[in-house]
Amino acid sequence: MNIQPMPIAASAMEEPSIVDEVASLAASDLAPLVLDIDQKGHYPEAFMRAIGRLGAFSPHASMDGGTPDLETSIRAMSAVSEHCTSTAFCVWCQDALAWYIATSDNEFLKQTIGKDLTNGKGLGGTGLSNPMKTIFGIEKLKLKAEKVDGGYSVTGTLPWVSNLGDSHHFAVVFAVPGDTPRMVMAVAECFGEGVKITANDEFVAMDGTRTFAIQFRKAFIPEKHILADPVTEYIPRIRAGFILLQSGMAFGLIKNCIELMEQAGTTLSHVNCYLPEQPDYFRDRLAELETEVFELSKTPFEKDPAYFIRVIKARLAAGELSVAAANAAMLHCGARGYVRQGAAQRRLREAYFVAIVTPATKQLRKMLADFGAA
Repeated sequence: MNIQPMPIAASAMEEPSIVDEVASLAASDLAPLVLDIDQKGHYPEAFMRAIGRLGAFSPHASMDGGTPDLETSIRAMSAVSEHCTSTAFCVWCQDALAWYIATSDNEFLKQTIGKDLTNGKGLGGTGLSNPMKTIFGIEKLKLKAEKVDGGYSVTGTLPWVSNLGDSHHFAVVFAVPGDTPRMVMAVAECFGEGVKITANDEFVAMDGTRTFAIQFRKAFIPEKHILADPVTEYIPRIRAGFILLQSGMAFGLIKNCIELMEQAGTTLSHVNCYLPEQPDYFRDRLAELETEVFELSKTPFEKDPAYFIRVIKARLAAGELSVAAANAAMLHCGARGYVRQGAAQRRLREAYFVAIVTPATKQLRKMLADFGAA
């Protein structure tokens, strides 16, 4: 009797990763909105909440003490930025606020606002542009507070805070004068008493990020919302993650710029070949930068100054490569990229934002000089 061998069962399909699911949703739901985001300032709130449900905001920010996975969060942000860097910036704002809470010692915030941020139920921004400039000697701190019963009373105006809405939260740092002058970091509420959102100037891009000025008029910040008092040891704990996470904006934008160059080459290769920068150049540079960022992302709490210098250099390279890739895409596309709805001109405008958002190119260079590493 011939016994036929049993057929080998096909292996079960692997579950799609968070990054895969975010990439798929970005292609189906975000891509059709890009022109409205860019030209009409549309804020893609439904998309933000949807990728939160997929887990896009959680890998780097476990609220239960898990090991932070910055690489997955960066890759998810990159998948968004391949279509829209404006929305990827909103993702970074969300990621940053979750990062602050997850790395704090405030268990109340972790189990309430923090968990809502990581699943997309809650949305929020980061008000650390001014404090980060203050810490590195560029600006004066714009918020001041006095200690009151149960918390702090805060006064002042923050000019640029993004990813905001009526129910959103955001981080703040304020100065507390007196016998023990110090800086304190906390989570504020857009809907809090004494907090007012005011319109900002229109930008050349990124108007879909809900970026506003925030006025504090004796706004009450409860003790239970304090992230660090003082911030002396806390800021060094969060700063590498704050900076590294921004790489996702750059990576996705650069990938799309490479695609635009290759698309233009299908009909213009006979003349585009004379341009000095070709897709392969940017592909190789991007691979090198991703390798460095993902290696640095394994140890975001490393205290060695040499490590932080590498973080600064990687972030500087991300901004500069974004501008270079977008500029090259513009030249490769030519007139077809120069029209109002052309992707190349939008990418160029977005790329400049990657280079000027805090920490901007000039601040990064100052930081390197301060470390003696310029």
